[in-house]
Amino acid sequence: MNVLVATEKPFAKKAVEGIRSIVEQAGYTLKLLEKYTDKAQLLDAVADAEALIVRSDKVTAEVIAAAPRLRIVVRAGAGYDNVDLAAATARGIVVMNTPGQNSNAVAELALALMIFMSRNRFTPGTGSELQGKTLGIHAYGNVGRLVGLKGKALGMKVVAFDPFITDEALFAADGVERLSSVEELYERADFLSLHIPATAETKGSIGYERLMSMPKGATLVNTARKEVIDEEGLARALSEREDLKYVTDIAAATQAELDEKFGKRVFATPKKMGAETAEANLNAGLAAARQVVGFLKEGVTKFQVNK
Repeated sequence: MNVLVATEKPFAKKAVEGIRSIVEQAGYTLKLLEKYTDKAQLLDAVADAEALIVRSDKVTAEVIAAAPRLRIVVRAGAGYDNVDLAAATARGIVVMNTPGQNSNAVAELALALMIFMSRNRFTPGTGSELQGKTLGIHAYGNVGRLVGLKGKALGMKVVAFDPFITDEALFAADGVERLSSVEELYERADFLSLHIPATAETKGSIGYERLMSMPKGATLVNTARKEVIDEEGLARALSEREDLKYVTDIAAATQAELDEKFGKRVFATPKKMGAETAEANLNAGLAAARQVVGFLKEGVTKFQVNK
């Protein structure tokens, strides 16, 4: 069986070596497509693949149609909106992610961005500290929980909202106050760390009203997806509230305009870097390879996202 690793932005060499070892020890053939520059290259490469491992690469309906033998796609990372789930499901292809493998890297970046903005982007002038501030977590999954725990270690008061987590004891054990509404979350958070996925319900859901309800001097931190932001509403809120700040790991479609208009109150990393650590790169790659082998050999579907 052929396992294809297709990565426009490749895994680190150590991760590739580990993936190869896992795949070949299981008796499968590993094929690599790295730094490809045209979709046609991906379409050619998937033609004989039974399994496909990607990072942020787009696995569209066209890609799936070009892969008649494909049985499984694993997205090495938590988000999987780069995979056409409907097309995969229609073909009976299992789609998985690797939750938790990049979580610490993203969580550390979220806190770093908070410090960066609170200290005036490391330019001269009086900044502020995180200690004593209220940190709001929107979605208390793997990344959100780590952000909250690290925020507590810095002396922040942590509140969270996640209607999909039913384990009340989890919040209590972490010393985090669980809030009953998203409205209260934004009204109380000096720093709001955003971790919701991009779905039909969440796209464009964070905008003018949410930002305008935040406390004076608040900062919205987005290490999730740019699609969840209503960019027009964001710009309007920043225009009306000169105390608000926005920092993101996913540049807005209108980022150049935001930078020009709002200066140091907005910042976007030059390229999405939440998972760009050696540790996260290795962990996600090896997890993806193990999940492929587990599925092909034993039918394990623990992390399937298109059930």
